[in-house]
Amino acid sequence: MSTLDSVIVGLNDGLWTYLLIPLVICAGLYFTVRSRAVQLRLFPEMLRVLTDKSQPRADGSKPVSSFGAFTISAAARVGTGNIAGVATAITLGGAGAVFWMWVMALIGGASAFVESALAQLYKVRDRDGSGTYRGGPAYYMQRGLGRRWPGALFAVAITVTFGFVFNAVQSNTITAVASGSVSGGGQGWFAPAAGLLLAVLLGVAICGGVRRIASVTTVLVPVMAVVYLLMGAAVVLLNLGDLPRVLGDIVGGAFGFKELAAGGLGAAIQQGIRRGMFSNEAGLGSAPNAGAAAEVTHPVKQGLVQSLGVFFDTLLICSMTAFIILTTTPELSGRQGADLTQSALTDTLGGWAGHVLTAVVFLLAFSSMIGNYYYGESNIGFLTQRAWVLPVYRAVVLAVVFLGALGSVGVVWNLADVFMGVMALINLLAILPLSAIAFRLLDDYQAQRRAGRDPVFTGSRMPDLRGVECWPDERPAPAVERRPDALVDH
Repeated sequence: MSTLDSVIVGLNDGLWTYLLIPLVICAGLYFTVRSRAVQLRLFPEMLRVLTDKSQPRADGSKPVSSFGAFTISAAARVGTGNIAGVATAITLGGAGAVFWMWVMALIGGASAFVESALAQLYKVRDRDGSGTYRGGPAYYMQRGLGRRWPGALFAVAITVTFGFVFNAVQSNTITAVASGSVSGGGQGWFAPAAGLLLAVLLGVAICGGVRRIASVTTVLVPVMAVVYLLMGAAVVLLNLGDLPRVLGDIVGGAFGFKELAAGGLGAAIQQGIRRGMFSNEAGLGSAPNAGAAAEVTHPVKQGLVQSLGVFFDTLLICSMTAFIILTTTPELSGRQGADLTQSALTDTLGGWAGHVLTAVVFLLAFSSMIGNYYYGESNIGFLTQRAWVLPVYRAVVLAVVFLGALGSVGVVWNLADVFMGVMALINLLAILPLSAIAFRLLDDYQAQRRAGRDPVFTGSRMPDLRGVECWPDERPAPAVERRPDALVDH
């Protein structure tokens, strides 16, 4: 096992250091400049759009709202990456890794906007007659780029990454935290029992389709976020005098000469970007699968909502984890992942906090497993319509959840890095040429907002686009006063 782990680590380091980190940074900066920093400039608009209400359909069914799609993606985003991932980044890259997580969130918000707006534009109706939608990178690669093979390659990569590997990570983390909190957790029976329970609960949650998934996540995500933030705020307030030191450590670790001389600066940057992408998924190509499920009046609306999700995940939840760990100054050696966060909480708040964190981690990781499963299901629908494939996929996911509870933490996390890197590479290479369309959508949206209207998109607004299925001219587009070049890409 140690040999396998060494090979995976070597592959990871080469892939991220020489290819992915430069690509992620350059793409995020390019999208930020071309969109005139849409992720910062339109932040108030993100909050407005998040509260848009979806109207019931004629048959009485309720479509997935912007908020529902936001919580599906947040369920996958806000998981163990926020507790175990941040702790791992600090352990391996020092406090400076947190700074680079912040940087990647700020520029990654533009990447999230582009990929989710494209997913909305090129979404398709689900063929099961439920009236729901599917979409994501596989769909905009086929319909926007006119090439099915990169979409198929991405669909396989995301199904393996999220459906299998990331779900094993979530199961592993739940078991690790619970074993330290539940009496008898160190016994050999505990991990199999925990894995079996998780598999059964996940099976119940995923069998009702995207509407049930959205209904579950709209409850779980706000609850777990509020509980965790309250605990973190208590830790910070009790250690308020250490906050200036913590901020100094974060900034100093990101730029300090000591870290540069010791080779720690590279580790801080690499761990911050890796763990930041694992947590907020900006540019990874996963969140657009949830964003495409929403029923909105304009693709840009969901692009803005998903961009907001990056800030919610990293600047709020991940920052709280970092403050919990760094204000309590726990001994880092011999500790990793969620165990580090758990120790930091119990050091300040007492033993009860460890038990509460166990419940929070369960909600975080379990909701992530639901979102992860949906990403795989959506992409299996792209690959094939054979009826037997989906039940087989569900069975394999549940088996992986069970086995993940028994696995090695290091191997599971390193495998997650490899598959995440492959996904990001495929997606970023696709959205770079397609981003011009996203910027045209943004121009159209802003023109309608300047005219005082709630933006509505129909195919007639950009008749030159091919592969657009779900934006027909069923109702006339509102007249908008705009310059002749308003929809031209600059």
